[in-house]
Amino acid sequence: MEAQISKLRYDSAEQEVYLNLWRTYDRLRAYEDALFARFDLTPQQYNVLRLLKAEHPEPVATLTIAERLVSRAPDITRMLDKLEARKLISRQRSETDRRTVHIRITLNGIALLDQISEPLRECHNQQLGHLNKSQLKQLVELLKLARQPHEDSNNTWR
Repeated sequence: MEAQISKLRYDSAEQEVYLNLWRTYDRLRAYEDALFARFDLTPQQYNVLRLLKAEHPEPVATLTIAERLVSRAPDITRMLDKLEARKLISRQRSETDRRTVHIRITLNGIALLDQISEPLRECHNQQLGHLNKSQLKQLVELLKLARQPHEDSNNTWR
């Protein structure tokens, strides 16, 4: 019976998987959207701060940040403008290559990430805490496998 319903709803197994990924992303994203709204951040802005904190105290070039983001940010400059206006990051143009801008997380940015840390852990538990460690590992491996042919060879998400 379920196979018949599946045939009626999806054109292919690939479409069924894709639509289930999309639906899952939508359901799980709602938790993070609500969390980040409490801190006046977008998930993308949080991701930038997270990447910068991992490299702290070293700066990271704008293009490197763009490459490492979980999802593409079409206007990274504007996103960085907003973070800088809140004093969460600082920018400095390279002295050797004026086209390169180095970004650092500030102490305010680190403090905000520290403030978000526990609520975010709780959020992730709400999202995926019903899966056991083995299921989580299997899910990660399947997602990597599905994404692999679509990643750049030098991408850190490989």
